[in-house]
Amino acid sequence: MAESTSAIYTAAGANLAIAAAKFVGAFLTGSTAMLAEGAHSLVDTANQLLLLVGLKRAKKPSDAKHPFGYGREVYFYAFIVALFIFLGGGIFAIYEGAHKIEHPEPITDSTVFGLHLPGFWVNVSILGFAILAEGYSCLVALKAFWAEKGRRSAITAIQRSKDPALFTILVEDVAALIGLVIALSGVVLAHVLDKPALDGWASIGIGLVLIGMSIFLMIETHGLLIGEAADPEVVRTIQAAVREEGAVQHVNEVLTQHLGPSDILVNLSLDFADDMPAGEVERTVARLEQRIKAQSRNVTRVFIEIQARKAYAAGHAPTDAPTGPEAAPPGSAVPA
Repeated sequence: MAESTSAIYTAAGANLAIAAAKFVGAFLTGSTAMLAEGAHSLVDTANQLLLLVGLKRAKKPSDAKHPFGYGREVYFYAFIVALFIFLGGGIFAIYEGAHKIEHPEPITDSTVFGLHLPGFWVNVSILGFAILAEGYSCLVALKAFWAEKGRRSAITAIQRSKDPALFTILVEDVAALIGLVIALSGVVLAHVLDKPALDGWASIGIGLVLIGMSIFLMIETHGLLIGEAADPEVVRTIQAAVREEGAVQHVNEVLTQHLGPSDILVNLSLDFADDMPAGEVERTVARLEQRIKAQSRNVTRVFIEIQARKAYAAGHAPTDAPTGPEAAPPGSAVPA
């Protein structure tokens, strides 16, 4: 997850600088859109710190209380990040925008160290700097994400990705760029049309973008938090590894679950030949575990259950299926 960490550090540094610039601009000019954008960048910086905490805690070794480790810590913190974006960024921006629409005030000029600073150009300059800095951060995150996604579409890659830190940073950066364009449009239109309320509408637009993004991230991280199966390609690789063993007569079930971005638990139910010696069964199981881990580097634990195909099928029959004599079809003989 080195790519994730690098992207997070880049995004955190960029957002901290951008937040400072935006708050200065909001203070000097009274722009609500700029204030909303400053809050957005500040929330983003805090979120990136939370993701770093999650990544660090996820590396803790397993113990008696958590025998499968702490890999899901990063999923928990990613969900908290999505919630913070919703509350700290989106709702705040909408509230400030509504207030500005009800009480519109023109962007004001200011004087600093004897220099006259036109409010409009202060905001435009700060937003231009923010777009450049955010654009660089987005390129770093996009490069890391592109290396992971392969030939899949971006949406499919996000839905299948098990590294929320990486796609959270990317989605945050894209939303930030959209928000900056909205803020810049609001500032320019409010100045050109002499309608300060447009600055407030821009703030509401930023808030809606943030809320939409946070809902998307909450949906994606929720699935990871409660436990998602490995990518179908990984499952197919496991099935192919099992088929290489001639002693395995049938694969009853392949269960996988991500315990972390790079930590996959595999449970197999296999039907072996009945006349196979116990020693050979043990050697086959050992070979299978070694082969699966070698072919799928994120697989860390493999549990194999040896079970006859019929016994497995009987144990997994629908719970409401009839049993006993009433289960026999009409006209069939029922053994005494």
